[in-house]
Amino acid sequence: MVSREVHRQLMWNRLIAVVEEQALTLVRTSFSTSVREAGDLSAGVFDSQGRLIAQAVTGTPGHVNTMAASVTHFMDDIGLDAMYEGDVYVTNDPWKATGHLHDITVTTPVFIDDQLIGFFASTSHVVDIGGRGYGPDANEVFEEGIRIPIMKWAERGQLNDDLVNIVRCNVREPDQVVGDIHGLAASNETGRRRLLAMLDEFELTDLVELTEFIFDRTERAISSALVDVPNGVYCNSMDVDGYDATVHLAVTLTVTDDGMHADFAGTSSTSRFGINVPVVYAQAYFTYGMLVALAPELPNNFASLAPFTVSAPPGVILNAIDPDPVSVRHVIGHFVTDLCLGAIAHAVPERIPAEGAGALWNFQASARSADPEHNPLAPVELLMFNSGGSGARPTLDGLTATAFPSGVMTMSTEATEQIGPIVIWRKEIRENSGGAGCFRGGLGQIIEVGAVDGYHLEFSAMFDRVDNPARGREGGGDGAPGRVYLDDGSPFRSKGKQTIPPDRRLILELPGGGGFGDPSDRATEAQENDKKQGYVS
Repeated sequence: MVSREVHRQLMWNRLIAVVEEQALTLVRTSFSTSVREAGDLSAGVFDSQGRLIAQAVTGTPGHVNTMAASVTHFMDDIGLDAMYEGDVYVTNDPWKATGHLHDITVTTPVFIDDQLIGFFASTSHVVDIGGRGYGPDANEVFEEGIRIPIMKWAERGQLNDDLVNIVRCNVREPDQVVGDIHGLAASNETGRRRLLAMLDEFELTDLVELTEFIFDRTERAISSALVDVPNGVYCNSMDVDGYDATVHLAVTLTVTDDGMHADFAGTSSTSRFGINVPVVYAQAYFTYGMLVALAPELPNNFASLAPFTVSAPPGVILNAIDPDPVSVRHVIGHFVTDLCLGAIAHAVPERIPAEGAGALWNFQASARSADPEHNPLAPVELLMFNSGGSGARPTLDGLTATAFPSGVMTMSTEATEQIGPIVIWRKEIRENSGGAGCFRGGLGQIIEVGAVDGYHLEFSAMFDRVDNPARGREGGGDGAPGRVYLDDGSPFRSKGKQTIPPDRRLILELPGGGGFGDPSDRATEAQENDKKQGYVS
């Protein structure tokens, strides 16, 4: 006879398998390389109250942790009495989903005998959403693309053709965008079918008992993990590049028996450009940082997220208010993790790494004909994710060319060149870019790109750590700052839309992570290996 405890654990394992299959369905059906190559997505199952029960391992904190708060918005705006079997709901509202218009969130209700038992939700980044295109230049959210309020993509299995047509007519890549929304709906449907089969196998008619088991176990585990952090108030601040002026980020972290609260008072005011961050996105990366440092083995769900709360005065850059521009909110939002880890380092220094490159170096370009009058060529939207080095850890070197905290994978050169008229001439580890230390910071990379003959690239730069490199910790050296320039030496701005001429290439030198500990304490073998591998000259 299988014990009740073992029976529940089996169901939990099956539930993880369900959401993993949900996520893999999204990867397989996605039109965008950002999803199928980089894993820029999230997928999860929720109970009938809109609480996250389980998430797929594949995904990013910015998607998962914001999606965890979004399902209740769908419930409020659609209304439980207007939800039916066969429905599919959609939005990209920055303040009710993931913080900017380029992410589409789709939610699907699950019924058994006309009784709502839960939801599946998924999110992915789309290559284009109209407006100015993916970049920081807008001054209001209205300029950044089409904004889809929470609506029914399908009702009782019937597709909302009017909404589909509105989306198609407002984006540059209609087949990709509409195809990606269908992919999100398909992933949710996969999850729904697998869940119903699982419940039938275990002779259950709802998720209540399993949800209570998961939340109870998680709550006890997170409470145990937080005991290691002494109660108190911990502060940290950091400067990052911003758009046209340095941005100051500040946090006051209060630890109590009940959890942790991050207050971002003292942070710079919102920018007139699209680097502002809705507070839900800031909370996502604060929570992620704390879980990574204190409870890395715990799953993400309602119970593990609940102890972590945030606040920020309206009008600071980490609490953007509608209609502030927010298109590239990740450029500032990704630094929230290092900002908050720096605060908690005062309490648990043995667990906290040095600062890293932080924000992704996204390559977003519109390929256009260099001579449209005599050689008209079809326009193509291109997107490629790239990462600098992460900060050195208290007992290990930093990771090279690795996205932390976003967790997305770098797209392969071959996949990127396949989708559009672009050549990646060089992609290599950047020598000497990791901060020195007992443990060395992760290295950045050098990427050289240009258009194929007949095209030029309209390029939206969204890079940081050019003027403010990652700081070392406990005596470690700073990582190397980033650089952006053309192959003839011409300078290139780190933010904003610019043109790469047809006969020129763009060179990106991505920043490195900070070092940890006194460089004189670095092991001789490690120093020799650094030189042998070409990490240092």
